[in-house]
Amino acid sequence: MAVAVEKQEPVQQLLKQGAEGKLYIGTYKGNRCLVKERFEKKYRHPALDRQLTRQRIKAEQKAFQRCAAAGLSTPALYGVDLEQRKIYMEYLERSRTAKEFIDELTATTQADALSESAQLKQLSKQIGHMVGVLHRNNLVHGDLTTSNMLLDPVEKGAEESVFPYRLVTIDFGLSHFSDNHENKGVDLYVLERAILSAHSQLPGLFGMILEAYREHNTNHCKETIAKYEEVRARGRKRTMVG
Repeated sequence: MAVAVEKQEPVQQLLKQGAEGKLYIGTYKGNRCLVKERFEKKYRHPALDRQLTRQRIKAEQKAFQRCAAAGLSTPALYGVDLEQRKIYMEYLERSRTAKEFIDELTATTQADALSESAQLKQLSKQIGHMVGVLHRNNLVHGDLTTSNMLLDPVEKGAEESVFPYRLVTIDFGLSHFSDNHENKGVDLYVLERAILSAHSQLPGLFGMILEAYREHNTNHCKETIAKYEEVRARGRKRTMVG
């Protein structure tokens, strides 16, 4: 069931616009928040567009709820407005994407020291843990990239002294609930391709993530890895054939 939303003040600042919607800084009950708006697709029949948009917003809302139940960090979901096609969520002002963090790390660390970076190892463990828990709970993200992962600063404790961040998963616009091993395998393949594309200087990064993934996905992990390898082989064959 959708969360009821009171009438909101106009959105204020456009942060990003993609193929599926816009991301704003706006307000929710007088508090600063992030607003995701799925705009109308003019090429679709209006009734079909409205139906698909409502389904996807509800699916995204459920993904937030399932992540919370599984103990994963996401921005807090404040509410949704199906009529206005909007999702209201927590705005993590101090966070940055995992991609930005890795880019900065690679720019300031010598190449031969990157593979031994304690920060990179901790980040890999957190990403592997997150994806493993998603799949253990039969949640397929659909768009796993380091741009869809935020690093939110936390108070430094003994365990956080090297890597004082919590990993926050965002953008569940393509997420869905599935116990299909191939769907999860495709999720892993999408992540691998995204990492190889965005972080080509770190060829071992995905392997470190996969190691942590195996530890935390206790729901038919071997079958999922086997499907991932099948999908990967098909992808390589398409690349070679052209």
